[in-house]
Amino acid sequence: MKVGTINFLKVVVFIIGIITLCLCIFALPSLADYSANMNPEYAFLELPVLIGIYITAIPFFLALFQALKLINHIKSKNVFSELAVNSLKQIKNNAISIIVLYVIGMFSLAFLNALHPGIAIIGIVIIFATLVVSVFTAVLQELLKSAIIIKSENDLTV
Repeated sequence: MKVGTINFLKVVVFIIGIITLCLCIFALPSLADYSANMNPEYAFLELPVLIGIYITAIPFFLALFQALKLINHIKSKNVFSELAVNSLKQIKNNAISIIVLYVIGMFSLAFLNALHPGIAIIGIVIIFATLVVSVFTAVLQELLKSAIIIKSENDLTV
């Protein structure tokens, strides 16, 4: 892979991380405060929902870190290794943990009769997007494992 492409991927991952961090720091608290003011009957949920979203941001940032490690493996031409497989496994596990946390949060809000349809749609979109990421990384992980096995067999026959 060309150096320009690798640097572009790194910049994109950093931009995604910075935008998400800025949203978590600046936009989410004001949005939670606005929602609590608009719906005072659900104001008691402001802090738990905000903390829940912050908890789901942790695996997201861990997955971004693993993506950076995977890009570094590609840069060092060490992509056909167990390190790359482990990075993909960590990304998959982080995506699954995000799915689980959002499902738990949505069921909790539904149990309290506080699940607004707009929030439910956003939660479902996030769940399906992370499900796509999880399935894609699982497939990529299995393909990489197979490629490593084939590469090791080819190295032994030469």
